[in-house]
Amino acid sequence: MTHHPLAASRPVPQGAGAAPLALPHRNAQGTARRPAAPAPDCIAVTDQQARQAAELEQRYDLLKYLKVPTQPSDDLDKMASDMARETGFLYGFVNLFLGEQTFVGLHQPPAGSGHFVIGRTMSLEHGWCPEVVNRRKSLPLHDVHASPRFSGNHVVDAVGIRSYFGAPLIHESGVVLGTVCVIDPEKRHLEQAERLRDTVIEGAARVMKHLAPPAPGR
Repeated sequence: MTHHPLAASRPVPQGAGAAPLALPHRNAQGTARRPAAPAPDCIAVTDQQARQAAELEQRYDLLKYLKVPTQPSDDLDKMASDMARETGFLYGFVNLFLGEQTFVGLHQPPAGSGHFVIGRTMSLEHGWCPEVVNRRKSLPLHDVHASPRFSGNHVVDAVGIRSYFGAPLIHESGVVLGTVCVIDPEKRHLEQAERLRDTVIEGAARVMKHLAPPAPGR
């Protein structure tokens, strides 16, 4: 797979000597700090920015209520690994949308495999998970180049990803906490898309059951 030079905010290739990206700063309870409020003299906030800020506030409040830590979790790493194994993809993620995309669950190829080492955070502008959060439903891309809308993407250019399957993590309150997804440098056949989509949707349901266990008797 051809590797492109990456900026510091991007995934780090094997052997580059730089450490994977760090998680957002956290308080003593292990929960991510909220981004600082914008200064009063900032440019006027658009409707979309206001909506995103409100959704982020709801997300933090719900995570605090559920007592969900925002650091990496062995349990969520295993769930990401299970999804990668079940789909046959190289990478699997459990992704909380905080100040950055934060991979609290992560599966990736072992060191020395020749594939990229993915850090635990990524810009909210990159990848296809922002689309999943905005549309609040799954996104099956058996070949990202099959659609011009999804072909031009940082993850395509930097890591060479060709297939993506993601599903949202939606709490019963309606708040979208983030996504689960799998990605791979090889495209998949269109005939596989429905099965892979359903596998990732099932993975999202398992993760939500872990993050927000149903009350007894429900």
